[in-house]
Amino acid sequence: MDSVGTAAEAHSCDPASDARPDVASGTTSGRERGVVGNASAADVEAAWNDTKLAQVLYHDWEAGSYDEKWSISFDQRCIDYARDRFVAVAGMPEVPYGSSLEIGGGTGFFTLNLMQAGIIDSGTVTDISPGMVAAAKRNAEGLGLRIDGEAVDAEDLPFEDDSFDLVIGHAVIHHLPDVEQAFREMVRVVRPGGRIVICGEPTRYGDVVARRLSRATWWAATAATRLPFLRDWARPQEELDESSRAAALEAVVDLHTFDPAELRALVRRAGGREVSTVTEELTAAWWGWPVRTLEAAIREERLTRAWRVMAFRSWILLSRLDERVKPVVPDALYYNVSVTATV
Repeated sequence: MDSVGTAAEAHSCDPASDARPDVASGTTSGRERGVVGNASAADVEAAWNDTKLAQVLYHDWEAGSYDEKWSISFDQRCIDYARDRFVAVAGMPEVPYGSSLEIGGGTGFFTLNLMQAGIIDSGTVTDISPGMVAAAKRNAEGLGLRIDGEAVDAEDLPFEDDSFDLVIGHAVIHHLPDVEQAFREMVRVVRPGGRIVICGEPTRYGDVVARRLSRATWWAATAATRLPFLRDWARPQEELDESSRAAALEAVVDLHTFDPAELRALVRRAGGREVSTVTEELTAAWWGWPVRTLEAAIREERLTRAWRVMAFRSWILLSRLDERVKPVVPDALYYNVSVTATV
């Protein structure tokens, strides 16, 4: 993978709520977009009234292309990203956590990169999607790492009390119907003195801004690529249709956004102690989401190296700016919120 990457790639080690299908949704209603992956039309219709079925169908379908879509890797770029997100909210442990459980682990991004960063020794990756768990195991095997993996419901974990030193998650709790129940389960399975760390969740305000910027960018990009002299910049219609089909279940898989103070209160009610949150990405998100959307709308070969360098460096500089203005900017305005608690 290009070590420079794009702004979307830098941002995309953060697989939070998907802007790409959402911005495509202005043309066709979700119910008209057909089947998702191997699911039948009847399955998709049932999923509109069963969010957990929707989670399984949507994420099983995404599993095969998820890492490419979000530019997830297991090299130094995403090792650093995962480590920095963890350390920002929970600090660097003096010694690695012996055993870790990840909920909503997807393809293993957080667990495998934290293992490589020396933060955890052994990991168990869980997800409601069997396809995602299988992808995580494949990624671990490719890295020469060993993990356990199981398809489970985060609101009803099949593990004994006090089973793990650490429970982690990345961009997951916004998918869960009962977030407080999921945290109760996390508290239950963590050993006394252990820790819970959930990173990369969308804030209420940040998500609104990101989606509006993405929709505006999508409209401008697709309108521009209809012009005769820019038509060869547009992605093939079948690729755009694929993004639209992904949106068929978007409305029922992205369930929540969070106010940091309300999230802290929820975790305390669930039994967490020493609860704290950090927020990240303000102007970096204002830049990153439109860049992601633009890159989704135009052909890959049009993204020159000069564009990649400019986009990536701009994202880095804006991220640094966001850190500097934190003392004067309310944390609820940032895009990402992470939360940690002890047990």
